[in-house]
Amino acid sequence: MRGYNDNIETLTTGNTDFRRVLYTGKHLQLVLMTLQPGEEIGSEVHDGIDQFFRFEEGEGVVDIDGVENRVADGSGVVVPSGARHNVRNTGEKPLKLYTIYGPPEHRDGITQATKAEAEARHHDEEWEGGTSE
Repeated sequence: MRGYNDNIETLTTGNTDFRRVLYTGKHLQLVLMTLQPGEEIGSEVHDGIDQFFRFEEGEGVVDIDGVENRVADGSGVVVPSGARHNVRNTGEKPLKLYTIYGPPEHRDGITQATKAEAEARHHDEEWEGGTSE
């Protein structure tokens, strides 16, 4: 196995897609995301999945079980399994981040250009056990 190695900051700041899965292992998944001004992921709960967010550009808020956590370039947030959470772009520029799911949440290799596309395809593109290698 070769694993994954790349400049995650450059990839994150250059990403324009709502969601882009970069790498999927058996226990972790690396995903780029961009939220447009005023956009949010939407309130959700991942039972059995812990999630880490790292923010590279923009300003926003991560809500975790009713607690508002302000984020900007350099912020890192962990959302424990079972917590209701949402990520909101509260700034005037795109909010660019990467997230790590443990275990994976999405099918390996998917790209969803917009939130509408992600919502329409989400149930068809849930992780089915496939990995990047």
